[in-house]
Amino acid sequence: QEQLVESGGGLVQAGGSLRLSCAASGRTFSTYRLGWFRQAPGKEREFVAAISRRAFSIRYADFVKGRFTISRENAKNTLYLQMNSLKPEDTAVYSCAASRDDWSDRVSRVSEYTYWGQGTQVTVSS
Repeated sequence: QEQLVESGGGLVQAGGSLRLSCAASGRTFSTYRLGWFRQAPGKEREFVAAISRRAFSIRYADFVKGRFTISRENAKNTLYLQMNSLKPEDTAVYSCAASRDDWSDRVSRVSEYTYWGQGTQVTVSS
C-alpha cells in the first residue's frame, strides 16, 4: 500500500510559480500510474494531470496545458507538478493519487485511483 504526502503548496501572486512534490513511502512506486487532482471550495475534485509508470504517457487538463508540467523520479519515489503562470482560479487543494492500473483513456477520472494524499493548499492572489 502506498502512502502519499504532498508538499510545496503556498501563497503566490498571479503570474508566479510553485512546484508541488508528492513523496511515496512504498517500494513499488515505479509500478503506479500517478495523477494530480485539485479541489476548490464548493467545487468537485477535478483532474489536473497524469503520468504513466515510466513517463512515456502524459495527459493534462485543457486548462493547464502550457502552464503546468507533471514529472516523476522513480528512483526518489517522488512525483512533481511544476506550475507556472498561476492564476487566481488555480486556487485549490492539490492532491496526488496513485493507481496500479495500466494507462487508459480513463486516467482523468477520480474513480480510477486507489491511493490519495492529504493534499496541499495552493492560493493564488490577484
